[in-house]
Amino acid sequence: MKKQFVVIGLGNFGGSLVKEFFDAGTEVLAIDQSLERVEKYRPFATHCVQVNTMSEATLTQLGIRNMDHAFVALGDDIESSVLTTLILKEMGMKQVWVKAADVYHKRVLEKIGADKVIHPERDMAKRIAHHVISEKMIDYIELSEKHGIVELAASDKVHQRSLLELNIRANYGCTIIGIQRKGDTIVSPAAEEKILKGDTLIVIGSNEDIYQFEKDGL
Repeated sequence: MKKQFVVIGLGNFGGSLVKEFFDAGTEVLAIDQSLERVEKYRPFATHCVQVNTMSEATLTQLGIRNMDHAFVALGDDIESSVLTTLILKEMGMKQVWVKAADVYHKRVLEKIGADKVIHPERDMAKRIAHHVISEKMIDYIELSEKHGIVELAASDKVHQRSLLELNIRANYGCTIIGIQRKGDTIVSPAAEEKILKGDTLIVIGSNEDIYQFEKDGL
């Protein structure tokens, strides 16, 4: 079952997250108090609604309790950010990541239980979206609009299989450029190198090819 996300606040960062989830085919509920922003991002969200999120009753009606992960990106509206975060945590939301306006905002968010506090630039939205969508993806670094470097957790499916046997470049179009294993990193591993369960594979390629490898190869 695919993860479900809610993005609260559709400024540059929140809006960028919604678009990235949309491009990845992931369900996302988008929320903002501004009708203009709601209309702007409606084409990119599973549902897009105009509401004030400082009400537990309102969030409950929207089915927030069924979501896996919430992003609170209310910009400089620190009061709304803090109260919304507090409500989400009291509702039992598993993961609440919040955009902080400054270091003081960050301290407050940490004290009330935010699972992660971030100070994102707009281009960070892509990295975060890629990271949380996948169960296997550990990290994502954007190289261009369509290409990146990712860290993927190796599974039982590739355990004790060599790079030559998997032939990832030919089958998926991406390349394993490194393997992290027990604190060490094998750079440019040889074709005969076998992958072990628990390894972290460092993969470079187009986002499309990497997604396909993650889906079918791992």
